[in-house]
Amino acid sequence: MRVPLIVLLTILPPSLFAQRPEQKPEVPVEQWKGKTAMLVGAHADDDQLSHGTLALLQAHGNQVYVVTLTTGNVGTQDPNLSRTQLAEIRRREELAALAELGIPAEHYINMGYDDGLLEFEDRKAVVENLVRLIRKLRPDVLFAWDPGKNYQRWHKSDHRAAAYLTADAARAAMWRLLFEGQITQEGLKEYMVPEYLLYNDYDHDDENITVDINDFVEKKVSAGAKYVSQFGPGWKIYKPSLSEAELKDMKELTRKWVRIKDGKAFEGFRYYRGLPDALGK
Repeated sequence: MRVPLIVLLTILPPSLFAQRPEQKPEVPVEQWKGKTAMLVGAHADDDQLSHGTLALLQAHGNQVYVVTLTTGNVGTQDPNLSRTQLAEIRRREELAALAELGIPAEHYINMGYDDGLLEFEDRKAVVENLVRLIRKLRPDVLFAWDPGKNYQRWHKSDHRAAAYLTADAARAAMWRLLFEGQITQEGLKEYMVPEYLLYNDYDHDDENITVDINDFVEKKVSAGAKYVSQFGPGWKIYKPSLSEAELKDMKELTRKWVRIKDGKAFEGFRYYRGLPDALGK
């Protein structure tokens, strides 16, 4: 028996059709102090999308950790670089970029997976490793690729995998009987991440907050200019040292990517607070 739509509308609770109110942090991000922030990205340079916000948080007395899932050992057009050489270059560049933001080298963690193949890794093992980090660092806010709001967001392979692996780890970390060896043998405790700042690189429709990074633009630009092997003159033929002119060009290119609204620089995120089971809603 088919129930007419008009009947369903009268018998189902109105809350079912209510649009979820847009979430906002209780305290603006620009005023956060004493928090632990953990960013998970697929590659060295994924955190570039949040460099202004990370520099702001670091400057305001927060603890910032950056976790990169892959070594970045594939993405180059230079035929003379081996995978090992490229991985070493990408690590040096990432540490140099984080130093520009004031983030200490010991707060950088690379999980060592192969670039371009993240979705083919053992998902359980990757999630378990991320759960361990979440339970160890116990972040107040987790930065991650946005897995999508109400639908699967389109990302290239590693970014898509990173989005869902991180979301799955955030859900798993709160259940003490998942990966319980971490609790019974390693002395860790289950943990629920209270706040999220979700980012992506091109589709900004789902963003619900902006962070004023106007005072940290130069740090963002200087950090972005460290990724010589990722773009600019080092993309096709890598060179460890740039001329003054080449460095100026790198900074100008990075500056063009800074988003401006009403004359001020900003970074946008989808802010989410609450149980991670509803992270995609």
